[in-house]
Amino acid sequence: MNYRRLGRSGLKVSELSFGSWVTFGTQFGVSEAVGLMKTAYDHGINFFDNAEGYANGDSEEIMGKALKKLGWPRDSFIVSSKVFFGSKKNPLPTQKGLSRKHVQEACDQALERLRLDHLDLYFCHRPDPDTPIEETVRAMNTLVGQGKILYWGTSEWSAEQITEAFRISERLGLVGPTMEQPQYNLLCRERFEVEYAPVFSEFGIGSTTWSPLATGILTGKYNDGIPKDSRLELPGYEWLRERVLSEDGRAKIAKTRKLAKIAEKIGVSLPCMAIAWCLKNPNVSTVILGASKKSQLKENIKALDAVPLLDEKIMQEIDINLVSCIVNKLK
Repeated sequence: MNYRRLGRSGLKVSELSFGSWVTFGTQFGVSEAVGLMKTAYDHGINFFDNAEGYANGDSEEIMGKALKKLGWPRDSFIVSSKVFFGSKKNPLPTQKGLSRKHVQEACDQALERLRLDHLDLYFCHRPDPDTPIEETVRAMNTLVGQGKILYWGTSEWSAEQITEAFRISERLGLVGPTMEQPQYNLLCRERFEVEYAPVFSEFGIGSTTWSPLATGILTGKYNDGIPKDSRLELPGYEWLRERVLSEDGRAKIAKTRKLAKIAEKIGVSLPCMAIAWCLKNPNVSTVILGASKKSQLKENIKALDAVPLLDEKIMQEIDINLVSCIVNKLK
């Protein structure tokens, strides 16, 4: 495993990390979580991602119990939480958003569920149009001062909103954001590569990217329909199924078929190539993996071996194939 600095901070995160979205609390419980987290840790993964909104807080509860069973030294791993959606199925107005009240109380609740005395990373899970960014920056700065969080960041904020957070922190002498958590994969590139380019260059912000396999599309498993054991069949994820079956989803599956041929040519699985492709971008600090089986997780970790295979020629071939799919669609 290789490790990269999280932006301009001194924190070293493993190039691959492990996230609990969809799986913890939805597909399985503590014993399965222990097995997967141990597999990740034994392969050098040191960052475990979570959020208050995952399974209405149950994901953090399960991860907390798993961490207690695993008994790792606290200084050997990194844990995150995110604030915005709330941990209740139908949150009250004060139980969601990025107000000072909810940011503070959600942090305390996450620490209780995770059975930790501090969070390494704390994300604003989405921008909050009802709360001034200055209020949120001040709240995060307070948590840093209290030692409850070490670094804070954003997730799916616009470059303009991230810039405003930096300007406010600079003007007021407060701790600014260290990282952004955006979606980034072969089929979702524009925001990361174009919109965020000035943010990366000016502020040196780190990134903990999610969905490297485009919610499963880049595994190739949807090329011939949706398998019965797919997460798209889970109750509550009908929206994800509809997205995959939409016209845009079908276009992405067409691109996936072309990409699979390139992966076959260089002798790796399509998921490994897709994850390795993300790691080729120097602005990526870590790629968050999601897996429900140890075998799946081990296979995805093999992406580290695929990175050297993606030379300039292969990277250009990937881009050409993606562009050709777009051109064919427009004809």
